[in-house]
Amino acid sequence: MDIVMRAQDFLANLPGWATILALTAAGVAVGWLCERLLRRWTQWASRRTASSLDDVLLSSVHGLPMIWFAAAALYLGVSVAGYGEPLRGLVGRAVGVIVIVTIVVVAMRLATAGITGIAKRSSGVEKSTTLVQNVVRLLLLILGAALILQNLGINITAMVATLGISGLAVALALQDTLGNLFAGMQVIMSRQIRTGDYVALATGEEGAVTDIQARNTTIRTFPERNRVLVPNSILASTVVTNFSLPQKRLLITLPIGVAYDSNLEQVEAVTLDVARKTMREVEGGLTDEEPFVRYEEFSDFSINFLLRVPVREFTDQFLVRHELVKRIHERYRAEGIEIPFPIRTVYMRERAGRTD
Repeated sequence: MDIVMRAQDFLANLPGWATILALTAAGVAVGWLCERLLRRWTQWASRRTASSLDDVLLSSVHGLPMIWFAAAALYLGVSVAGYGEPLRGLVGRAVGVIVIVTIVVVAMRLATAGITGIAKRSSGVEKSTTLVQNVVRLLLLILGAALILQNLGINITAMVATLGISGLAVALALQDTLGNLFAGMQVIMSRQIRTGDYVALATGEEGAVTDIQARNTTIRTFPERNRVLVPNSILASTVVTNFSLPQKRLLITLPIGVAYDSNLEQVEAVTLDVARKTMREVEGGLTDEEPFVRYEEFSDFSINFLLRVPVREFTDQFLVRHELVKRIHERYRAEGIEIPFPIRTVYMRERAGRTD
């Protein structure tokens, strides 16, 4: 109590500007100390707790305690120094703007982390969610701007009416951009195409979806790893084959033909044995589902059949096919199973009484 009274006496004997500077410096110091404590707490929480919620909450206020304490100390200094209402009101409005801005920053950080976390949990991989994040950030910025204008005593009703009238002209001028924006939101909300999915478009583009932005969707081709930008309006209106839904695993088909004099029971047994070993040894193969053979047709020079084997996801099929072709060819040659060359028999009809 004695220390508090001495501090009050000390501040009372200082000039007004010195009181403001002293309290503001004290606020900065307290904020810096709180920031250091938050960093230590974040490090401790990341090691001791399995949940990431506390890490997100702590990281969302990173760098802001110093601003909050400094702003509060500035307003307190102006009040203690005895300045009149005009300056106190001006500083109060400025502090209010600072508080609103920092709260919007915290909300944007929390929203970004939440959207990223939801996208990661939904598929098990880190995903890019640029469109959703940008839309949420824009809405928070608009809300923050409205609160700031209201805090400054500016009537936003007339501004909203003016923006509504001019917004029609802007919407007409940006039809394509807005069409892509709403198409991108439709694609995200339908959840029929997600980042990380491998898709093939009827227009010919094929690859893994890496990001859905406001104007276009980014597809990374395989194996070239080129980046293809597809307008969202085209993506929403064209026929799309999604190889990752309803599940990423799929059956691939390898067509094979053997000679007519082959023992088909032996061919089937040898082929399945090679397929099982390949599924166990090659990355991307699955062993929880049996491969199978289905004879298909009698062609001109061979008996054709299909080998169906399961793989983990679409891009794994290329290595699995590569190994299957090599191993089946080697095993057939060791077992004496013939893969015939294409043969075509041509009959020549000789005309009666023809002379050359």
